Amino acid sequence: MVDAAEPVRGARRRAVLDAVRDAAEPRGVEELAGALGVHANTVRFHLDALVAEGAVSRRTQAPAGRGRPRTVYTGAPGMDRGGARGYRLLAQVLVGGLAAKDAQGRGDAEAAGRAWGGFLVDAAQPPATTGATAVARLTALLADLGFEPAAERGAIRLRHCPFLELAEEHGQVVCSVHLGLMRGALAAMDAPLTADRLEPFAAPDSCLARLAPVGPRPEGAPR
Repeated sequence: MVDAAEPVRGARRRAVLDAVRDAAEPRGVEELAGALGVHANTVRFHLDALVAEGAVSRRTQAPAGRGRPRTVYTGAPGMDRGGARGYRLLAQVLVGGLAAKDAQGRGDAEAAGRAWGGFLVDAAQPPATTGATAVARLTALLADLGFEPAAERGAIRLRHCPFLELAEEHGQVVCSVHLGLMRGALAAMDAPLTADRLEPFAAPDSCLARLAPVGPRPEGAPR
């Protein structure tokens, strides 16, 4: 249920923030309340929220003469964190830039996914010495990321894509990220398997990641 008072509360909080930022010097609750023509408790409520958000700083100011120290507020440096975000637009810009590079862009996307996949693996866990262990751990990781995976014989089926709209627009890049992520994760597990290839929409409602054994490492190669 939408709170009918939320737009009013948001406008009042913005007014309190503007009053703090526009002041030539730190101001107290009573001064701000007088400038805005509202009750001091209303101002105090919004100031507490703004301090918690990091938009306003609060400190105690020593009195000019006799009397109690007073609490004053100043605007914290930085942009307002309460505004809208456009992360999908950012993702479209970045993915579109990689797509324009064709094969190089796909390679860069896979490398980025591989690095992230390795980062997501818990380094404290022991190596995945068997294929079954590797598949189970990779499936759990993909589930945490929202892929709704299901292990099959020699493959993992991905029944959901967390980046579906981007994949529909720039599938080769997004799928390269996914493939790299799985390869990076399996390599970080020291698994005997790797993600051989990814078949986008192998079925109308899912993609299929094919797994294959890792070849023997050359002697002295890093694990």
